[in-house]
Amino acid sequence: MAVKTKSLRRSKPNYIYSIVGVALVLLILGIMGWLFMNLAQAGNAFKEDIRISAYLRTMNKDSIAQIRQYIAAQPYAKNVEYVNKEKAKEIWNKDNNEDWNKILDVNPLPESIDFYAKANYVNTDSLHKISTNIMQLYGNQITELQYPSGLVNNLNERASKLGLIFLVVAIVLCIIVIISIDTTIRLAMFSNRFLIKTMQMVGATRNFIAKPMDLRAVANGLISALIAIAILFSLIEWAESQFPQLKAIHNTSLTVILFGGMILIGVAISLFSTHRSVIKYLRMKLDDLY
Repeated sequence: MAVKTKSLRRSKPNYIYSIVGVALVLLILGIMGWLFMNLAQAGNAFKEDIRISAYLRTMNKDSIAQIRQYIAAQPYAKNVEYVNKEKAKEIWNKDNNEDWNKILDVNPLPESIDFYAKANYVNTDSLHKISTNIMQLYGNQITELQYPSGLVNNLNERASKLGLIFLVVAIVLCIIVIISIDTTIRLAMFSNRFLIKTMQMVGATRNFIAKPMDLRAVANGLISALIAIAILFSLIEWAESQFPQLKAIHNTSLTVILFGGMILIGVAISLFSTHRSVIKYLRMKLDDLY
């Protein structure tokens, strides 16, 4: 009984250390996940900010309305608008930071139907198919469909490279996280090795010994994850207050998934490492515990 009480007293600080250690590791994983998530969201925001213009040959308002309705009904399109000559002039002056009124008396810009494509469609192949489809249907009413192809290629190339780099980093980080949490839990369980063996020697079954420790591992993993989530949430709030651009690309659903993943990883690895340690000490001889 004295051995059991002594072992329990020794185990308490180690549980605290393991909770804090696991929380710190999960926090690092969460920060990397948040950075990766925001990189992807920023890339999508850049893609969806690329204007696509279908320059009109026809001046018939009914035909223009028909073309606009067709594009707006497609799954790739968003923010479809009819741009008349005056609106086109405003856009040109804004993009080029100048006013041509002092140079030209007439407006040479054509009218157009402008829209933005959803991020999944902003690539060379998809935009080519979109352009081909629209021109096949309305080629007699549209002169051309134009978008900055060089910028599209550049964005996709950079996104692919950055995505590959982050994937490698994520894999390495996950391995480090798993090893770090496993090591932290096993060190915490090391102080309980005599308690585990004593319970076995007095006749306790393997399930009787392992079950309360497994439940404690689940609770500890959950506590660690919640601590990490609380700190990460505070960091996200601070970052978004300092940089409003981050708030503009904030995705609540992805953030919830990230937090859920942190909870799952914290609980799963804590449970696995604890249960493995218990079984390990149950199989060891008493003399090997020293």
